[in-house]
Amino acid sequence: MVIRRVLAPRIDFGALRRELGLPEQFPPAAQREAETAAAAPPRPAADRTDVPFVTVDPAASRDLDQAMHLARRPGGGYRVRYAIADVAAHVRPGGALEEETWRRGQTVYLPDGNVPLHPHTLSEGAASLLPGEDRAAVVWTLDLDPDGGTVAVALERALVRSRAKLDYAGVQADADAGRLPEPIALLPEIGALLTARGLRRGAVNLPLPEQDVEADGDGWRLVLRGPAPMEDHNAQISLLTGMAAADLMLAGGIGLLRTMPAPKPEAVARLRTAAAPLGVDWPAGAGVGEVLAGLDAAEPRAAAFVDQAAELMRGAAYTAFDGAPPDRPEHGGVAAAYAHVTAPLRRLADRYATEVCLALHEGRAVPDWARAALPKLPEVMAATDRTAGAATRGAVELAEAVLLEHRVGETFDAAVLDVDTPPNGQPKPGRQPGGTVALDAPPVRARCTGELPLGERVRVRLVTADPVTRKVLFALA
Repeated sequence: MVIRRVLAPRIDFGALRRELGLPEQFPPAAQREAETAAAAPPRPAADRTDVPFVTVDPAASRDLDQAMHLARRPGGGYRVRYAIADVAAHVRPGGALEEETWRRGQTVYLPDGNVPLHPHTLSEGAASLLPGEDRAAVVWTLDLDPDGGTVAVALERALVRSRAKLDYAGVQADADAGRLPEPIALLPEIGALLTARGLRRGAVNLPLPEQDVEADGDGWRLVLRGPAPMEDHNAQISLLTGMAAADLMLAGGIGLLRTMPAPKPEAVARLRTAAAPLGVDWPAGAGVGEVLAGLDAAEPRAAAFVDQAAELMRGAAYTAFDGAPPDRPEHGGVAAAYAHVTAPLRRLADRYATEVCLALHEGRAVPDWARAALPKLPEVMAATDRTAGAATRGAVELAEAVLLEHRVGETFDAAVLDVDTPPNGQPKPGRQPGGTVALDAPPVRARCTGELPLGERVRVRLVTADPVTRKVLFALA
């Protein structure tokens, strides 16, 4: 994991919030419902507080959706217990709070604070799986064989109690030192098995470094962070649960899937053609995911190849069905049918998908309120996905512009990640040739004009850095 930080001065994200129309507070009726639910939290009949669950999240998070416990099964294999916050038990169907969550769709994260899907009294309080607190949860129990294949799935509403709130950096340090706590001691082993299974079936994981803006005293720092192994292992548990949920829904003939077209053969062929000039080895018979898994995205040419591979991962959507399953139920990146059920505090769709899974597993009818919601969710989630994406990009672009505002005219070392390549090989009329570059320092990614050599290192000159328009532009020096 590589982390690069550069300090930025004070930044006001208020204009971005207003531009996106993000709500500032909950309607009084919705807030009252949340407070009433928090004052009398649900207590499911099943008691699983004896299971020492732990959560693994970013250090500053308090909206804790998931807690896990991993163990070996007698005779071989593994038992994965995954407790998911039971948000549906706190939100009354047809009430003011449910209505407001449909307006929001998902939690939107900004550096100066999130815009939550649910009031903090629930999302960071009574419904969150905070350590040392009894909480209502939907507990998935997934039994795996020694190779990581799923052999049994069960789920139930149950009372749970997390023993500790762990964070990614601490967990990675513990893993490196060989001292992971007992509830997740098997995470590297199980995570590696699940990753290997995914690669064999054609899953694609893009090892893209994450740009973020973090508070630093009176200012902000722009951070470029590569994925840590334990974050990938943790994500595999969520993927495992999402695939089990999708299988339940497909077998039951009703549900909400997260779908994406598989990469088209011609797109894979273009990526294969780009591999050799970028020095990327593509062994015979290897899939895209297997090639990407062997790359160091910190190396410029490998980073450019990863950026090219991102073009394969387009068209993600939610697909609802009630009766006949969808013609294309799979998610191309997962290479399997997959559903979102593990983040109901932060994503609206997960609450309803989970309720469908509970009903199907228990052999009862799906509640009318959940069934009626399914066909409406894809449009709502698509709109709120766009808003959340715009917030994330806007915050980073604003930080980049503020950071570079007084450095126009300076030159920087950069790597060329992408270049403009129109189908006819000619630039669009009135548009200068160019592409995307990633600076070594500060960790900025922006457009650059000029005849850029893909995957090579170049010197670029800063032409524009405007915090008002959030625009940063470089030119080949």
